[in-house]
Amino acid sequence: MTSTEMKKALAEGALSQHAALYADLDRQTKRMMRAVEAFEKQYGEGREVSLFSVPGRSETVGNHTDHNRGCVIAAAIDRDVIAVASPNEDGVIRLLSEGYAPCEVDLSLLDDPDAFEDYSSAALVAGVCAGFVKNGHAIGGFDVYSTTEVLKGSGISSSAAFEVMIGNIVNHLYNDGAVSAVEIAQLSQYAENVFFGKPCGLMDQTACAVGGFVFIDFADPAAPVIEPIAAPLSEAGYCLCIVNTGGNHADLNEDYASVPREMKAVAALLSKEVLRGTTEAQLLASAKKIRKSLGDRALLRALHFIRENERVLRARDALKAKDIDAFFTEILASGHSSFEYLQNVYTVKAVDEQGLSVALALTDGFMQSHKGAFRVHGGGFAGTILAFVKEQDTKAYASLLDGVLGEGSTMVLRVRPVGCTKLLG
Repeated sequence: MTSTEMKKALAEGALSQHAALYADLDRQTKRMMRAVEAFEKQYGEGREVSLFSVPGRSETVGNHTDHNRGCVIAAAIDRDVIAVASPNEDGVIRLLSEGYAPCEVDLSLLDDPDAFEDYSSAALVAGVCAGFVKNGHAIGGFDVYSTTEVLKGSGISSSAAFEVMIGNIVNHLYNDGAVSAVEIAQLSQYAENVFFGKPCGLMDQTACAVGGFVFIDFADPAAPVIEPIAAPLSEAGYCLCIVNTGGNHADLNEDYASVPREMKAVAALLSKEVLRGTTEAQLLASAKKIRKSLGDRALLRALHFIRENERVLRARDALKAKDIDAFFTEILASGHSSFEYLQNVYTVKAVDEQGLSVALALTDGFMQSHKGAFRVHGGGFAGTILAFVKEQDTKAYASLLDGVLGEGSTMVLRVRPVGCTKLLG
């Protein structure tokens, strides 16, 4: 449909077919109409357009396990990136994201990852397209305007949602939607690893692309095992709260990169590629050698991986059995391990800034008189914590956290059942 037709369809209630994705259809309809108008202002009126959506994600349990072929439980959430896109014949992708400088990628340069600046949006766009070509899929130019509620630094994976969005657009504009959500996630990881310069795992991209609650086993990263879970949290009366502590991820790429690097260094010392498959007994048998060669933090991070991977399996079984108490036991243990062994709650570059530590301490105090569970959320070092809070307690919890961290810091979310999708067009 043309941009004019899309505005008319939205005004007539077209978004109601996606009511499962949006609690406030009126607000979201207005948001999407503004996006179409912004597209027209940037690229012209009357063009054939499509409207796309990709959710952010919450890492429920499995902190820094995916990049060593471990297991995670993650969930798509009801905050998303939306994009209005139209194909062009120029062999160029032109991207304008609200609040950011325009980005342009010449598709003739994809053979050279070094042609794109590390840690740049252009690198991610180019990397996703190069991944499509590598896997034998079609690509082409397009013009796109996007706007997001998956805010940078909020710990709900803005970069993964962005990558998956590019793959989502290429999939529908040039491949008739035939590329699976899992493959889009894999191509997004390829973009981040090879073009962007960040050795991330695959969990964030999979959660954004697939949607819902999912258990993911990355033993074979080329074919991850994905198991949807009908999680009983809502029927048990719990909300998923994510608290934004205000820290920014912009200068923390080395902190993130150090985690998989140190874990894989331990694996290499044990003559393995990754830590998956290593037992705690095997690790401790080489503990002296690891400490001498790689340092204590590497040993502790490897120990976190082995125990965390086992926790994920127990958490999955608890959710499937609808045993909330057992599930919360694993969440709390994961939080302690992340703080004490993985050590990703604050960066040693700025020890005076410990927003995550403050949020965890406040939540710990709150939970002394309320039932629930909490832990660091996502990659850590800055950003957010996660807390499962009874619905009737969310106002008191938000008041406490917002009173210290700032108004609006606490997000009360629901799980989104659908991952990357085309909404209209």
